[in-house]
Amino acid sequence: MQDIFGQDTSLTNAAALSDWNAVQKGVLAHAAATPTHLAALLTAEPGFALGQASKGMFYLLLGRSELIPTAREALAVAKANYEGALPRERLYVDALETWLSGHLSGAIAKMEQVLRHHPEDSLAMKLSHSIRFVLGDGAGMRCSIERVLPAYGTDHAGHGYLLGCHAFTLEETGDYEKAANVGRQALWTAPDDAWGLHAVAHVHDMTGNAKAGLQWLQGREEAWAHCNNFRYHVWWHKALMLLDLGQTDQVLDLYDREIRSDKTDDYRDISNGTSLLMRLQLDGIDVGNRWEELSELSANRTEDGCLIFADLHYLLALAGHDRKDATTRLVQRIHADAKNRPDETGQRMASPGCAMATGLEAFGEGNYASAFANLAQARGSLQLAGGSHAQRDVFERITIDAGLRAGQLDAVEAILDDRQSKRGGAEDNYAIARRELIAAGRSTSVAHSVPAE
Repeated sequence: MQDIFGQDTSLTNAAALSDWNAVQKGVLAHAAATPTHLAALLTAEPGFALGQASKGMFYLLLGRSELIPTAREALAVAKANYEGALPRERLYVDALETWLSGHLSGAIAKMEQVLRHHPEDSLAMKLSHSIRFVLGDGAGMRCSIERVLPAYGTDHAGHGYLLGCHAFTLEETGDYEKAANVGRQALWTAPDDAWGLHAVAHVHDMTGNAKAGLQWLQGREEAWAHCNNFRYHVWWHKALMLLDLGQTDQVLDLYDREIRSDKTDDYRDISNGTSLLMRLQLDGIDVGNRWEELSELSANRTEDGCLIFADLHYLLALAGHDRKDATTRLVQRIHADAKNRPDETGQRMASPGCAMATGLEAFGEGNYASAFANLAQARGSLQLAGGSHAQRDVFERITIDAGLRAGQLDAVEAILDDRQSKRGGAEDNYAIARRELIAAGRSTSVAHSVPAE
């Protein structure tokens, strides 16, 4: 039986195939209903090795240590049914096994092996894209998408979602105009492609055009209303735009009403919340008691160690918010993982993790010279923490503000210049305000150096 993308499967049950198609389409659309279809599929066909392997990888992408045993259970079932799987399906099982051994790049290689022979396999395309995103491999994401792009006709069920992924990779590699055009095309092709819609939002963020970004999102809420918690992230993008325009009351309202409407401890949701509150705080906005629930949740995640991206966002909620013990615990664990874990996660704990964690801890303690020294050191490898340019920018802002508070005006100006060059020459209102602080600081320094008559 062939799936929605024209790929042969080992399924023999029509109802199970329907659920499998819904799972794959749901992964592409970030649909909230996907787990329901996955559960129905594996209830009907528990020996479907591809379904079990996909389940394991879906769980690993959640970045939670307590879900690793569930992924291992899925692998065990998949391996038990390995002989009955098709060669393409076996590669998914191999990818999960490789990932569980600590080698995310190896899992990507297995997905790319699938795509070499089956370029129209949209699930393999999305999984390669997603794992590379975790590793911060923007260039690899783009190459992967562009290798399979010629194989997709306009009638392919995954075509619009492929375009959405392409738009995101174009944005992450600095091709902003093309990214915006491809993202718009993605949404026209697949109206529920929240990833493509959000790729265009990224373009507006990177080019400092918040007003146009709000206009882009306005009236397109249905494109992300169906989503799982990814919908909170799209609302986060809208909040960033409002913040850049100085509409902080609306930002806080959106934070309460949408971004943190569900007080989950999913690292992606915590990342949305902590990075937005930190941006507000750096701009001198009183955020009330909103740090409390985030710091409580983050204090419970200090020993997780799945992703440095998650750990750094937990630190945002802990450092400087009456959580010194938890902060120390998390920073020490990151340093221990960097020393003791030989896998790719351990490598990222080492760099950029150690210097970034130490810098965030120092920033929370008000030791801005040490904070700036460590954060600036980590800056060159920060992309390896994963996530997007927009998500990592909160750490760039903390680095800049630490430097300003430490009086490192020339070094901060150099960072702002580099930040501007990576944004196609554009500057947002955050950068403009910091350049004004640099100018004011230099004027004050000159005034103090002029001897009195």
